Amino acid sequence: MTTTTRKGTALITGASSGIGAVYADRLASAGYDLILVARNAERLRTIAARLIAKHGRSIDVIAADLTNPADLALVEEVLKTDASITLLINNAGVGATAPLLQSEIVKMEQMITLNVLVPTRLAYAAAPAFVGRGEGTIINIASIVAIAPEVLNGVYGGSKAFVLAFSQSLHHELAAKGVRVQAVLPGATATDFWEIAGTPLEHLPEAIVMSAEDMVDAALAGLEQGELVTIPSLPEKSDWDAFEQARAALGPNLSRAEPAKRYALAERRAI
Repeated sequence: MTTTTRKGTALITGASSGIGAVYADRLASAGYDLILVARNAERLRTIAARLIAKHGRSIDVIAADLTNPADLALVEEVLKTDASITLLINNAGVGATAPLLQSEIVKMEQMITLNVLVPTRLAYAAAPAFVGRGEGTIINIASIVAIAPEVLNGVYGGSKAFVLAFSQSLHHELAAKGVRVQAVLPGATATDFWEIAGTPLEHLPEAIVMSAEDMVDAALAGLEQGELVTIPSLPEKSDWDAFEQARAALGPNLSRAEPAKRYALAERRAI
């Protein structure tokens, strides 16, 4: 079904499959033109042709390996100069399921580059333009391991914890300037992520695996509802609110002139 409502252009990384491809379909249906970014040029062109036929939107593709500085710089330049872009989705990422001590450090470094450096640079490329126009949206795809780092590989959990904290900081800085930020924390999602990460999808209990379509639709509903953090599978939003309230309650005591009394420093020094 073709829509006549235009909402600007959405740039989506990791758009050739899985979550990114579903976002592309949903946003084209909602009235966005698209810039699709991924390494696989042939797959991008196939998706673009299908979405153009289905939705009648303008769709460009950029074949880029975002861990390559030159390719990353190319996408940054597009975000800085294309005034039609109103939405950035930082979706590209990679995971791991093996314990840290069983993982190759080079692959962990590559994970940090793609999961941490890339969304940081792209957000910083887009944000000034969004602020200048007084509007724009940045969606960062994190993971539930951002708050449950024990679940999978620790470097992966750490990288997604960065994405969550970075999103919260961006919201703090940019909300008053008209820029919306959303961090999406999916649980297990039915994509090729698991095969690449080292644990085939069929090894997971069906009860914990959400389809990519349901995950994206829930995330977009959360965006419409104004959520800063969306956990698609979390039944009660009040649970997240309580988590955030507990975190905020720590604030006044996180930096004080004196150590906590439980460390009994006066008694230790008297010995």
